[in-house]
Order: sequence, then C-alpha cells, then structure tokens
Amino acid sequence: MKLELNATPEEVMRAVEQLQAFGRAHRVDEKALFGIALALEECGANIVQHACRGRAEEKFSVVFEHAPGALAVELRDHGPPFDLTKAPADVVAVDDRPPGGWGIQLVRKHVDEVRYAREGGENVLRLVKRLQSSQT
Repeated sequence: MKLELNATPEEVMRAVEQLQAFGRAHRVDEKALFGIALALEECGANIVQHACRGRAEEKFSVVFEHAPGALAVELRDHGPPFDLTKAPADVVAVDDRPPGGWGIQLVRKHVDEVRYAREGGENVLRLVKRLQSSQT
C-alpha cells in the first residue's frame, strides 16, 4: 500500500491510521503494530518538521509491506540527506543539552531494522518489524 502525503501533522496521523488498518487486515499482533506505528509517527513528524521544513505543500510518501515474518514501512522525502542510522546510539540526559535525539531512540526501540539510502535525490528510510510466526 502506498500513500502520497502532504507535509502536515494531520497527514502523518492519517498514515499511522492507515498502517494500523493495514496491520490489522494482515492480523499483525497489536503490540508489534503499536511499535511500528509509533516509529512511523516519529519519523513522519521529523520529515514534516526537518525535511519539508513545515511547508504543507511539500510531499512525502509512505509504503507499507507485509511479507512472511515482517511488516515494513518505507518513507521517502526530498529533504536534505539525513541518515538516521548514523545518529548516536544513546542520548544522555543533560539539562543544557539541545533538544533532539530522543525520537531516534524510540524508533530503534520499537523496530528491528532501520535502513537508510539516498536514491535519486530522496531520503529512503525503511523500518522493519519482525513478526512471530502466528502473525505472518
């Protein structure tokens, strides 16, 4: 399933709702579905804010795939290159540290694979959640 979205928080939430419906239609466990939906919400919000700089007329796309043993979400945007996989593995809580980095940790906690590529001027972020055999 592919969605073309405007860069707004409402469109990010529409994508999350569509992912939840897609996952339920494929009988994905609610806990696994919650985790990848949370990761999609975080990554989508970052695309809206950073890649598209809050310009609602900008577009990005999301693709959902279900295969035996996995649920995948692929996000594509035309923003500046940003490789989430290169971000620091942990964030230390320091009062005078600039905000940021916590969402990346959230994504890593809730998905099993995070892959990044730069293809044809696009950021391509692939999130994969492995599923138990009863969810395939």
